Amino acid sequence: MPKKQRQDLFIPFLTVLADAAALEASFLFSYWLRFLPSFARIVPIQYGVPPLEEYIKSSLFVIPIWLLLFQSRGLYKPRRAASFSDEFFAVVRIIFIGMLIVMAAAFLYRSFSYSRVVFGIIGVAAVLFVSTGRFALMKFEHWWYSKGNDLKRVIIVGTSATAQQVIQSLASNHSLGYEVLGYCSTGGKIKKMIPRVPHLGSISSLPDLIKLRNVDAVLIALDKEEHTSLHKLINSCQGLDIEMMMVPDILELMTSLVKIRHIEGIPFLGIKNPALSTWNAIMKRAFDLVLASLILAAASPLLLIIAVLIKLDSRGPVLYFQERIGLDGEVFRVIKFRSMQINAEQSTGPVWSKKNDPRATRAGRFLRRFSLDELPQLLNVLKGDMSIVGPRPERQHFVEQFKKEIPRYSERHRVRTGMTGWAQVNGLRGNASIIERTKYDIYYIENWSLTFDVKIILKTIHAVLFGKDAY
Repeated sequence: MPKKQRQDLFIPFLTVLADAAALEASFLFSYWLRFLPSFARIVPIQYGVPPLEEYIKSSLFVIPIWLLLFQSRGLYKPRRAASFSDEFFAVVRIIFIGMLIVMAAAFLYRSFSYSRVVFGIIGVAAVLFVSTGRFALMKFEHWWYSKGNDLKRVIIVGTSATAQQVIQSLASNHSLGYEVLGYCSTGGKIKKMIPRVPHLGSISSLPDLIKLRNVDAVLIALDKEEHTSLHKLINSCQGLDIEMMMVPDILELMTSLVKIRHIEGIPFLGIKNPALSTWNAIMKRAFDLVLASLILAAASPLLLIIAVLIKLDSRGPVLYFQERIGLDGEVFRVIKFRSMQINAEQSTGPVWSKKNDPRATRAGRFLRRFSLDELPQLLNVLKGDMSIVGPRPERQHFVEQFKKEIPRYSERHRVRTGMTGWAQVNGLRGNASIIERTKYDIYYIENWSLTFDVKIILKTIHAVLFGKDAY
């Protein structure tokens, strides 16, 4: 068997260099800005301009500590399939911890008086510089993988619908950093053959395949009926230096939330909690009000331009009102820019929009491509009908249909519906499977946090600018 090559050295090494350079740049930039004459007129300098060398010396002490903190949080692993928002919040937290260390060290080091203003600027600059460097490096990493460099060689185990989705996602997009060698099954082959991804045999042949094919990782996506094979599979691969990951089913995600509470000594098994506690609901609502107000104020010129374009492009009103189902199953009227001809569903009844929809106007096709038709929903957010982030609202006609066909579909209505959601930023837009959307929506509801909302908003911006599934 040929010796395995280490694919995971180049990108982490570049990341360490980029972080070190960004942190050093933040020290130099902060010193320059603080003692810039124009800045000094705003915040006067009390003790004269100190020598730059002292700040460079302090950076040589602090930067290694920051790098060790990044390493401790796993931020120097190859970021295959990671998103920028996954790292941004970790970077902010570590920079904050690093600044506490900087200020503590400056307090103890009495032979030189450091400027507190410089340290304040360093904290902000470090977040901006490190985040910018990591974003650029992430784009380079995806390009590097797309050229076939340092790909992680994987075998998929399973023939379930989830296994097919994993194969299709990884095999068609090398920029994620994986090369799919093939798949193994507990029984027969996948009925719908996937181009260039061969069936390698049963899972009993997996240990030999790992050795012969120089495999780096095994990705397991079994149906729950096949989970009896999992223990045997893991045992058969003992002693092999291999990474194994499993796609959990929705039941496992649910049971991970089970907690035990005691009331007067009697144990109760908590299997369902309110979607949002009182305090979390207040935080989310306050966040929605502030963000929606800021966006509306900043985008008001754009909203006026869009209204004019719609009027010039086709006859009919600028705004479009449609009944949707929201929190607790209540009906509300969603507000959108009109993107289709008037009476678009007169002959068809309620139907979903589709790619190259003939009912869309010229201006409407552009608006829908960049989701600009949904900007008026900010008014729904201010009214309290919707949230910035949450499950997307559906019409009564479809809700009644999905409630009968999809388990736990009604759980989506435990929170306010949103302008964007966890399902949408994971590619489940347009005519994507409503079953998969529901799984993502329920995961969001059961794992909500304000940080999670901000992460989804950042991913939404990327999806709007670069996504291709909006129509």
